[in-house]
Amino acid sequence: MEHAEHAGHVEHAAHTGHTRHTGRGERVAHGPDGDRPEVLLAMGPGVAERLFTAEQRARLTALVRTDPGLTAHDLTAPTPAVAAALSTADALLTCWGAPVIGSAALAAAPRLRAVVHAAGSVRHHVTAACWDRGIAVSSAASANALPVAEYTLAAILLAGKRVLESARRYTRARTRPDWRQAPADLGNYRRTVGIVGASRVGRRVIGLLRPFDLRVLLYDPCTGDAEAAALGVRRTGLDELCGSSDIVSVHAPELPETFHLIDGPRLALMRDGATLINTARGSLVDEGALLAELVSGRLSAVLDVTDPEPPAPDSLLYTLPNVLLTPHVAGSLGGEVHRLAERALDELERFARGLPFASPVRRDELRYGA
Repeated sequence: MEHAEHAGHVEHAAHTGHTRHTGRGERVAHGPDGDRPEVLLAMGPGVAERLFTAEQRARLTALVRTDPGLTAHDLTAPTPAVAAALSTADALLTCWGAPVIGSAALAAAPRLRAVVHAAGSVRHHVTAACWDRGIAVSSAASANALPVAEYTLAAILLAGKRVLESARRYTRARTRPDWRQAPADLGNYRRTVGIVGASRVGRRVIGLLRPFDLRVLLYDPCTGDAEAAALGVRRTGLDELCGSSDIVSVHAPELPETFHLIDGPRLALMRDGATLINTARGSLVDEGALLAELVSGRLSAVLDVTDPEPPAPDSLLYTLPNVLLTPHVAGSLGGEVHRLAERALDELERFARGLPFASPVRRDELRYGA
């Protein structure tokens, strides 16, 4: 499964020119003194305009040579302006909606040495051809993990207090309930939270949970007992986690192996009154089986992702009283996207100085990560 990024060991070429040895048998290329690498923005329509603050845009143009008003939306049939910029680009700065960087695009970009992604997964636009050519890749996935983890923490604490149920009752009764009638399993004292996936987000959530009086279980086949102990959690099998947790929070990557990871039998193992939180991907949960449990009232859910997304117009997820449904807002949104831009700018600065990326992506990580 996806894990926190590791320190980089490959120092990449800023652009063609003279080289120096790194001491590990690798060489880093540099251009003339004072020369700045050329960077082309490649992302979806309207993304670049929202990604940077004015100060960040000024920093971008100071760090590298780029036209901040030019964005590549398609590299297979680029406009003349994009084609010209691509032909001299040393790096691509990508974000959501990035065009696929295939063999044809690489052939048209002879100087390209790096892709800096100001978002999470690079799976959908960095192709095998990029890895085969040795393109250095960086991602802001760890920065994007923070708001998802913050959302999850809030969801866990509110689920522990059964806020949805309490709000419904208060709205109907319009009088305060007798606190002495609250069930013993209400609240966030010594409850059990199950984390499915020691991904970047999963690890962030574990860290945010440390100050609370909560027992945390972890399922992740790529994480051993010693590593789990270092995280302050107990590693379990997925069935045990589902059966032992008051709240189950899903943070595994979307892979063929994780399709319907939380299926009907595992939902049936969950305790009566338990809550399922999903901020990962909708395909990880068997939505039909989940709906059956939700309609029965046995479980509650906090869902920021669904399958399909959005749900069908007549989906019961919109109206069930024990479901908090949000439209994929857990990740970076609004002003939070500027954190991603800042991380990308830091990486571009390292690239311009001939330094290794602080948050590199390795090809083999995509076999088990997002």
